[in-house]
Amino acid sequence: MNHGLSLLRQLLAVTLTLLSLAASAQTPPPYGLSISIEQAKKAMAAAEAEARKNNWQVVISIVDTGGHLVMLQRLDAQNASVDIATGKARTAVNFRRPTKALEDSLAANGSALRILAVPGVTPLQGGLPIVVDGKIIGGIGVSGVLATQDEVVAKAGLDTLTAK
Repeated sequence: MNHGLSLLRQLLAVTLTLLSLAASAQTPPPYGLSISIEQAKKAMAAAEAEARKNNWQVVISIVDTGGHLVMLQRLDAQNASVDIATGKARTAVNFRRPTKALEDSLAANGSALRILAVPGVTPLQGGLPIVVDGKIIGGIGVSGVLATQDEVVAKAGLDTLTAK
């Protein structure tokens, strides 16, 4: 009997976690065609310019809709930032939302810690899905400075592709 209650509680906790993630973001955009190398170069140049303007040593990673690396730029950042930036970009693509949404969910709800059991999740601010014409074409992730600063760099790359 206790085993059944324990299982029921775990199921309820997972359900609440998924509901909180769903509530934190409206219907996410669908996937589109993957980012082109030209688009990735444009986003990378803008993100790099933002990082250099602020003298931030970061890694900038751009992935396609499958989470595969398209481009990576390391601006004298620590070794760990390579995997973290790419993890943020992949997480943004795979969950179709900014990684800050996952980070906020973890901070607000103890049961959301279960998301950490999902392989390859990097729930740290600084990863953004790249949405062009209402469709996700890739993701951009940045690591090396404060998470809020990482996101500023990622947003600079994203904004260059979405500017009209």
